Amino acid sequence: MSDKQNGNGTPVQAAGSPQGGAPAPEPLRFFGTTWVNHDNGYALRRVAASVGSLALAAVSCLVLRFAYDGLRIGGIGTFVTLLVTVMFAVCSALAFGHTWDGFRKRPDPDRQASLRGLLTIGFVGSLLAYFVRSLTEAPGEKLHRQEYETAVEQHAQRTSRRSGNPSKKRRRS
Repeated sequence: MSDKQNGNGTPVQAAGSPQGGAPAPEPLRFFGTTWVNHDNGYALRRVAASVGSLALAAVSCLVLRFAYDGLRIGGIGTFVTLLVTVMFAVCSALAFGHTWDGFRKRPDPDRQASLRGLLTIGFVGSLLAYFVRSLTEAPGEKLHRQEYETAVEQHAQRTSRRSGNPSKKRRRS
């Protein structure tokens, strides 16, 4: 594969490759290109992604619990403790929604950059979105499959053979 990409971001193989410049599937994190044919341990990877993201979310909640206990022991007051708890809950909900939407359509890079802090605070929501999505498919598989099939279809249309040379066509009188 080369680093070239077609118009919608799907990598394209070099012209000298065995498939003659046909679009190559974009690899997914933790899955590579196994999502195309569901081969080479795809099911095992999905199970590992589900279990791993759920375990990370549980450990993260435990760490947040320690932070909450630290605030309580520090005696900073009920208002600040409530404020921190609500902040993590809201940021996690927003991160879940943003991550979930990222599986359906490509996120806007500018918006992604502006939400980086919020998504970092709401990391538990992102982990839970990854867990829920990996129960049904590789996270982002549907989006990548649509883009890949569109690229393959466009490539087939561009490379389909014509019958004859159009410049040597006989003109009707």
